[in-house]
Amino acid sequence: MSTAPTLFYERMPPAGVVFGCLLPVPWIGAAAGLLLALGPSAGLPDRFAPLSLALVHALAVGVLLPAMLGALFQLLPVVAGVPVRGARWVSPWVSLSCVATASALATGFLGANHRAFVLAAWMGAPLLAVPAALIILAGMRVVQTPSTHATVRTLRCIGWAVLASLVSGATLATALASGWFALSPRLLALHVGWGLGGWLATLVAGVASTVLPMFWQTRRLPERWHRLMPWWLWAPLIIGTLWSVGRGAVLWQTWGWLALATLAMAGMHALRSARRRHDPGWRLWLAASVAWLVVAVLGLTTSWLPADWPVAWEMGVLALVGGGVLPVNAMLGKIIPFMIWMHLRRRVPRHVRLPAMQTLIGERRQHWHARLLLLVLLALLLVPLQPQRMVVIAGVLFALSHVWLGAMLCRALLTFRRVSRAFAPG
Repeated sequence: MSTAPTLFYERMPPAGVVFGCLLPVPWIGAAAGLLLALGPSAGLPDRFAPLSLALVHALAVGVLLPAMLGALFQLLPVVAGVPVRGARWVSPWVSLSCVATASALATGFLGANHRAFVLAAWMGAPLLAVPAALIILAGMRVVQTPSTHATVRTLRCIGWAVLASLVSGATLATALASGWFALSPRLLALHVGWGLGGWLATLVAGVASTVLPMFWQTRRLPERWHRLMPWWLWAPLIIGTLWSVGRGAVLWQTWGWLALATLAMAGMHALRSARRRHDPGWRLWLAASVAWLVVAVLGLTTSWLPADWPVAWEMGVLALVGGGVLPVNAMLGKIIPFMIWMHLRRRVPRHVRLPAMQTLIGERRQHWHARLLLLVLLALLLVPLQPQRMVVIAGVLFALSHVWLGAMLCRALLTFRRVSRAFAPG
């Protein structure tokens, strides 16, 4: 079995660097839920329906990307021991850039506005490429050895996946803005593959290899598993980028689905051994692992399923909400109190007793929040049965769950400010 990675708590960035990226996330999620509830449901659950495309990018770019960029600003110094230079100057603009880009894309899809696609491609993507480039440069300074932990291996490389997703997305947005050539199925497949597999699934898996044993006391996976990260998910994507015509397309996609299924089963196996199953985040991580496994199975069996099945909708919901939103919510409920406590410990004299981490965001509130998130996932999966009615229910529940999360985080932050001011010099 592997050993825990060395953590460099003394290298934590200032609180504002990470909080500035993470704290707006719940309110962006609430806005995405309202978009689902109030947006035009015509064409749902087709993957190319305007509302479907708008929602995918609202979640991926508006909700998940700022949360994960903020997490990387924290994890690279603490887990890999390498600070992200320039993060202090970039972090105030991360959420704003993500929201602006997601809004431009949603406007383009819902209103067929070519100028909105131009803004997303030529302003939004370059702005978001800046933090991705900073993460790439930080990753280049990470010293890797044969025993390097999976989280460090993933953090060292993950900026390239973000950049690949942005470049392919900017190219597609440019095509939509120009209107002079049809979208390339190959480029679309690679954009989805790098976005959901190369970035989202890989980062979730890499972070899970540290946080699941740390917070939920799961078993650590063998060294061989760690040495494979992130390349067993990236290898098929790299092959697909270089050779994805004819049999090449079938090869890299099948390989990718099998790698994702293996990864999901490893996560499920680890979670079954968790000692802290009573913790509210445990069920969200377990649901995320199951969601990724179902995504992989559906990807492998799509050609055998009936043509009228809403496979793309179900896969998108399971990947973005089940595999992305659920673990991000689970981590926000852990990381924010943990960071608040660590920063207070630096500011407050040692003899002063601090509030317990568990009291910053109460477990009972988190349990109800986790149940609501699982209900949201179920409601979204049921949208194909009655699209016009279920989008309203699912959207309202999604918005409510994120308002709830935002309120819990604001309460914890108010405690942080109150205690910090009480011991501020002068």
